[in-house]
Amino acid sequence: MEFITPILIVGIIGLLAGVILAVASIVMAVPKDEKAEALEEILPGANCGACGYSGCSGYAAALSKGEAQPGLCSPGGPAVAKKCAEILGGGDVEMEIKAAIVRCMGSYDNTSDKLIYDGIEGCNAAILLAGGSSSCLFGCMGLGDCVKACEYGAVEVCNGVAKIDPALCKACGKCVSACPKGLIALAPVKKQAVVRCSNCDKGKAVMDVCKVGCISCTKCVKTCPQGAIAMVNGCAQVDSHKCTGCGLCVEACPRHVITLTE
Repeated sequence: MEFITPILIVGIIGLLAGVILAVASIVMAVPKDEKAEALEEILPGANCGACGYSGCSGYAAALSKGEAQPGLCSPGGPAVAKKCAEILGGGDVEMEIKAAIVRCMGSYDNTSDKLIYDGIEGCNAAILLAGGSSSCLFGCMGLGDCVKACEYGAVEVCNGVAKIDPALCKACGKCVSACPKGLIALAPVKKQAVVRCSNCDKGKAVMDVCKVGCISCTKCVKTCPQGAIAMVNGCAQVDSHKCTGCGLCVEACPRHVITLTE
C-alpha cells in the first residue's frame, strides 16, 4: 500500500489534468478560417512579401477578410490570381506582370575597381569598406548578393555587373532588398525605356569613373513627348506608366545609358 497510494494519487492528478486540458482546448479553440487555408494552399509559399504582407499566410488571411485584392502575388502570377478570385467568388483579375531591372551598366568594359577587395564575399560586407570596390560609388559591385537571394535563378553576374533574365524573374523583390546600393527595382514587363544608371554625381565626376553613366544633360527629358522622364537627384528616371516605348530618349542619350525593354 505504501507504493500503490502515491501511484494512484499521481494517476488521478494526471487524469484530472488531461480532462481540464481537453475541455480548455475545446472552449478556447480559435475557429479555423477554411477560406484562408484554401487560399494559402494556392499561394506559392515564397513568403517574399511582394504582396505587401508578412508572407503567404498573412496575404491569405487578408484576402479571406476582404482586406486585400487578388493579383498582388507576383511569384504566383495570373494563374494564382485567377484561382484566388474563384475562391473569393469574384470575376477575372487584371494583373500587372513585373520583373526586376538593374539600374547600372557598370561592367568592367565601362568602369573599373578602385581597390582590390579581399574579404567576405558579398556586397553588404564589401560596401562597408570605402563604399565598395567599384570606382563608381553608386555602381554594382558584382559580388552577387542578389544572385544568392534569387530562388528562381533569374540573376547572374556578368563581367562585373548583375543582370536579370525577365523570363525567369517572378518579381518577388528579394533581389531588390538584397542590393545595398538600391540598384534593382521592379518594373512592368512591357516595351519601355529604362535608365541603366543610378549615379547622382555631376557630369565630370561621372565621366571620371564610368564610360556610360548619366551626366544629367537632360536631353532625354527634353526629347520625351510623353513627359515620362525627370531628373531625380541628378539622374534621369523614367515613369514606366507614362512611357510608351517610342525610343526617342534612347537615340537622344549621348551616353547610351538608356535602353528599351520588351
